[in-house]
Order: sequence, then C-alpha cells, then structure tokens
Amino acid sequence: MREPRSYATQSIILKHADLGEADRIVTLLTPYRGKLHVVAKGARRPISKKAGHIDLLSHCQLHIASGRNMDLITQAEGIESFLHLRTELWHMTCGFYLSELVDRFLEEHTIHQDVYQLFLEALRSLDRDALTVCQQRAARQLDTNQEHGRTQLLLRSFEMNLLSYIGYEPVFRTCAHCATELQAVENGFTPALGGALCPNCSHLWAHPLSVNALKVLRILQRTAWASVPIFRLDARLHIEMELAMHGLLRYHLERDLKSWSFLEMLR
Repeated sequence: MREPRSYATQSIILKHADLGEADRIVTLLTPYRGKLHVVAKGARRPISKKAGHIDLLSHCQLHIASGRNMDLITQAEGIESFLHLRTELWHMTCGFYLSELVDRFLEEHTIHQDVYQLFLEALRSLDRDALTVCQQRAARQLDTNQEHGRTQLLLRSFEMNLLSYIGYEPVFRTCAHCATELQAVENGFTPALGGALCPNCSHLWAHPLSVNALKVLRILQRTAWASVPIFRLDARLHIEMELAMHGLLRYHLERDLKSWSFLEMLR
C-alpha cells in the first residue's frame, strides 16, 4: 500500500535552520510520527504566511506533503504560541533548554507520545509561571528567588520524566549497586550506575547526596507536576539536585548541553 502523499499533524517546533535564500529546515516533535525534519519553503520571506505559526516552541497544526528527500510544510496554523513565556528571558531560556533536551535524546521517526505530552504540559506551565511573574512585577510583589526556584523544580521534574520515558529511569528508592532500600541518611550518587547508592556502596565511587535532596527527587519522580507541593528550598539544595540530574544527562548523552551555561548565567 502506498504511503499517503500528504498528512496533517500537531507539532511543537524544536528548532530550525536556514536553507538557501528563503527556506528553513524545521525540526518538529509530533505525537504520532515522532521527531521530524521538514522544509518550510519561503518561511524567511517577510510576506510568508507560515513564519508566524512555526516560531520556536510554538504548538501548531501542520499540513505536510511527502517529498523525495524531505517533507514540505504546505500549511501552518497556530494552536498555542505561549506569548507570556516569550516575554520573560528566564522562562523562555528554560523552554529552549527543554527543547534541546528533547532534540538530543529522541531519534527521528521514533514515536514518543508521552514525551510529546510532557513537553507540551511543561511549556504551558512555563507560560503560566511567566504570566504570574508579569502580574507580580506590575503589583511590585515579585519574589524572584521563589519563582526561579519553582521553575528549577519543573526542569528537574521534566528531566526525571524524560529519562524514565526513554528507558533511563533514575534509581532513587534502592541502592543502584546492591539494591538495598535506601534509608533517610546521607547516601551517595553516581551517574555511571544510574542513581543513588547506600552508604556502604557510596564510599567507593559516589558523590554525597543529602537526605533532603533525595526526598525531593523522589517526590518529583513519583508525582505529576500539577500535584508537586510548593517547596521553599535554599539555593544549595537546588544546585545539589541540578548537579545530580545533569550528571545523569551528561552520562547518557556523553556531552554537555548548550543551554546549561546560559541558564546558570541568568540564575
């Protein structure tokens, strides 16, 4: 049976690159076709009707024609543009970081509906948080440290779920080496074994992992983001959890992510 010559799909725009004088190669995340690379003809022209609907991080409905080498976007209609997110540099950079994570971890044409939904809900959360920041700033009630802390927890939750969905679920309940149940004491952590280690095993090759860091990471691992309690955590604890999760990501990707340094600068 022949493949259809065109198809429609919802998409989130992960990234794009210039092609020729006026075209763009667009990287999409779709719910039922996975990650795709397609061409948007004339998207860089000022009169292009597609350009506004395929901005980075946009949620859109696309009609795509099958091509010999690459498929072509024939129509584009915006669904959600996340305008509030785009007004706040911190939130927008967080969105770009999540996009980079998805792009690095997912192979082309591999369907991950769970990752698609995870990413979409994360963008909606960032957009709502950005709106809250704008409103608090207007009312002179903005607590930047608290707001950034909540967003950092969202990033940790996203990282945790992304790793779990693609088969690299972090180990935070039992020792990643001897499988004994972890107790409420200072344990260890090592990316090479995929998670936390008990005190008996951690002295061999692990970094310390505090009781509070392990507790929060466990909550993020087993709780949907909408149900995660509002914590007031100090900067040291945020950094400890970030280093642990970034260690896992670096181990699996065998590289650093470009967004890390920019997020660190903004924070």
